Amino acid sequence: MKKIKIVGITGSLRQASYNKASLLAIKKLFENKIDFEILNLEAIPFFNEEMESGNIPDSVVDMNNKFKEADGIIIATPEYNFSYAPALKNALDWASRNNDYPLSGKPTAIYSCSMSLLGGVRAQYHLRQVAVALNMDVINKPEVCVMSCHKKFDGNLNLIDEQTIEMLKKLVETLIQKIEG
Repeated sequence: MKKIKIVGITGSLRQASYNKASLLAIKKLFENKIDFEILNLEAIPFFNEEMESGNIPDSVVDMNNKFKEADGIIIATPEYNFSYAPALKNALDWASRNNDYPLSGKPTAIYSCSMSLLGGVRAQYHLRQVAVALNMDVINKPEVCVMSCHKKFDGNLNLIDEQTIEMLKKLVETLIQKIEG
């Protein structure tokens, strides 16, 4: 039986990103059930409409192909200035300009990790608005906002908080159920 293919992204480009660490935790938790690839958005250039008339950068073509081939998407977002990260916005803008619309109708799970007491809820609110414009099939429940995330990981960025682990498991299991129909 073929494993479900899920692509994960985060707008945080930090090496010590809690959002990236949470995606790595998901990968480990579901390694026997899903094929999970975490995309690195560092090589995606800033969107410039003039680039569309020439050669689209290989990094963008590769990202869009991975979105298209995936059965589902997981987005982990930090919160920057009450919104989501510019690297994530940039990647979504590039995907929206692809004639194949690789995110349209794609089952998607969104969650946030933030050091704030609100857990990135404002970032998710903005991201969900963009997901509507991209026609993504976003899971609405459970909502996962990991607050005070710096307290949920050990010094090696391993997720150690049992409640967060259970919330992420439930979110991914819901995504898998949506994909399997």
